[in-house]
Formats: sequence, C-alpha cells, structure tokens
Amino acid sequence: MKIDVREDIKKALAYGQAVVALESTIISHGMPYPTNVEMAKHVEDIIKNEGAVPATIAIINGVIKVGLTPDELTDLAKEKNVLKVSKRDFGYVVSKKMTGATTVSATMLIANMVGIKVFATGGIGGVHRGAQETFDISRDLEELSNVDVCVVCAGAKSILDLGLTMEYLETKGVEVIGYQTDELPAFYTRKSGHQVTYRLDSAEEIADLLKTKWGLGISGGVVVANPIPEAYSQDPHEINQAIDIAIESAKKQGITGKKTTPFLLDFIKTHTKGESLKANLELVYNNARLAAEIAIKYGEK
Repeated sequence: MKIDVREDIKKALAYGQAVVALESTIISHGMPYPTNVEMAKHVEDIIKNEGAVPATIAIINGVIKVGLTPDELTDLAKEKNVLKVSKRDFGYVVSKKMTGATTVSATMLIANMVGIKVFATGGIGGVHRGAQETFDISRDLEELSNVDVCVVCAGAKSILDLGLTMEYLETKGVEVIGYQTDELPAFYTRKSGHQVTYRLDSAEEIADLLKTKWGLGISGGVVVANPIPEAYSQDPHEINQAIDIAIESAKKQGITGKKTTPFLLDFIKTHTKGESLKANLELVYNNARLAAEIAIKYGEK
C-alpha cells in the first residue's frame, strides 16, 4: 500500500529532523467549519514556529497522505461526508478511493509506518462510561500498546471513564507521563483525581524516556498528558454536569459507536455556550507546542 509523504516531510525524516504527526478527525468531526480549518492551519504554524515539521495525516480520494496541502485541509474541513477512519476502515476507504479522516489510532499507525515518533492531538479515546455493559473501548488504547509513537494530549477525553482508562493502559503496559503534573488532566480541566504513572518536567526528560524505552527494545506508545493552560481550564462541576446530560441524551437517541464522541462534544459545546470549544482550541495549541519541543529534543539524542 502506497503512502504519499509530502516532500518536505520525507526530507526531514531522511535527515533526522523533527516531525510532528497530526490527526484529521479533529478537523472533520471535532469542530465546526470554519473554526476547524483555522485551527488546523494554526496548529501547523505553531509547530513550524517551534522548528519542527507538521504532518497532518488523512486519506484523500483513496490515497493515504502524510502532509496535506492548504487546499486539502480546507476541503477536508468543508466536506460533509468524510468517513472517520480507524484500523478496520483502511481497506474499505482506500479500495473505494474515498476520503477519510484518521482517528488517533489510525494516525498512530501511519505515523509509525513512515517513522514519525511524536504525535499531537487534543485528547485520546479510552474506556467509555458504562463499558462494563457496552464493551465500548476506543481503539486508541490498543494502538498505544502496539506502536512506538509518543502521543501528546490533554489526557483522555473527560466524557470517558478515566479510572478504567488508566487501568486499561496499565494492563497494556503504556506509561502515562504527566508533563509538569502528578495528576491526569481531564481534557477540559487540569485535574481528574487520578494519578499519572510518572511526572516529568521538561521536553528533554520526555525525549530521554522515549529513547531509553525504545532503545531497550520495549515496544509500545507513550502518553504525555499535558494539562490545558490554567486560563482556559473549565469548572469541573459544570463540565461534568454537561457530560452527564450529554451521555443521557445520547442513550435516549440511541447514539453509539463512532457517532458517540462527536455527538457528546457538540452537545457539550452547545450546553457551555461555546466555552468548551474555546478550551478545546487552546489545549490543542498547547499540545502542538510541547510535541514540537519533544520531537526536536528526541532528534538531538
């Protein structure tokens, strides 16, 4: 299967320069237009300004692309029928020459195939609330246990069962590193009540851990949990109340599977009068900066 790697990314990888992978479902399913395309372009600019090369990953007309043009980013943001692509969807979407946006797990797979070691996103998926009955567990956790990619995020999305998500990651041997924090951030908020595996306070320390782990031949990803900036952290009580109402509404409407997360995030955005969207934007920008720093330090090792 051919993967189309943009020329500047190909050169950066060949010369050991810093590259940061970026997912595309956050563009197609995570935010409304035109906020989504403005966000995507700003994230790429942040990474460039830090001295790394951004690599947004998606499938365009059946071609897996590592690095999109500005026009491709805009089209992805505008298009209404973009499929959300996880591991199970690649064969179908590519063979049918369709356009698809890669989830966290799918982006990790492609990043690993081309040799990108650091990936920035908003929040990872995890074990959904009520998974004891539904078995609704994000594919993100499986890929984290299998591929050698560092995922910089604001923790797991707070719509999930964070305790069970941490337990699952522990079982899979995935360390959750708190960047300048001892506590797992919960996406919209800086605290969750759950401890991270280890705390590290600099991009260099994180790069050292990555080099050491993979240098020992121990496979699997690393989660770097980077709290949302204090100024944009939401009130935990208000957010949790909005999440509870959103989950109840999803149940009543029979919304399951891939439709769940976009529905919940959109519901919370409406319930918080747009405040959650502002928070989402700022945490993504914050993660992009840290990911670029880690990628640069990793390349220097």
